[in-house]
Amino acid sequence: CPTAADLRPANGTRLCAQLYTDDSPYYDQCCSGDVLEVPPNSDVPYMPRGWSGRASSLVVGTRCELTVWSRRAKRGNSRRFNA
Repeated sequence: CPTAADLRPANGTRLCAQLYTDDSPYYDQCCSGDVLEVPPNSDVPYMPRGWSGRASSLVVGTRCELTVWSRRAKRGNSRRFNA
C-alpha cells in the first residue's frame, strides 16, 4: 500500500484517500484491484456507480479524515479514518 504521504495521482495533485477493491491477509497483495481516488474537501453522499459494497482496503492521506456511512445518503452507522 502507498504511505499516507505518497497519495498523489499522476498529475501530482494531493489526494485525501484511495479506496481499493481487493485486500489480502498478505501485505504485499493489499491495496490492489480497482482504485477510487478521493480528492480533498470531497462531500459525496453516495458511492460512485459500481462501488457500493466493494471497497475492502483504504489509505488516508496526512492531514485528512475520511468518514464513511453504512447506508446511503449519509445514514446509518459512521466510521472515521485518518492517516
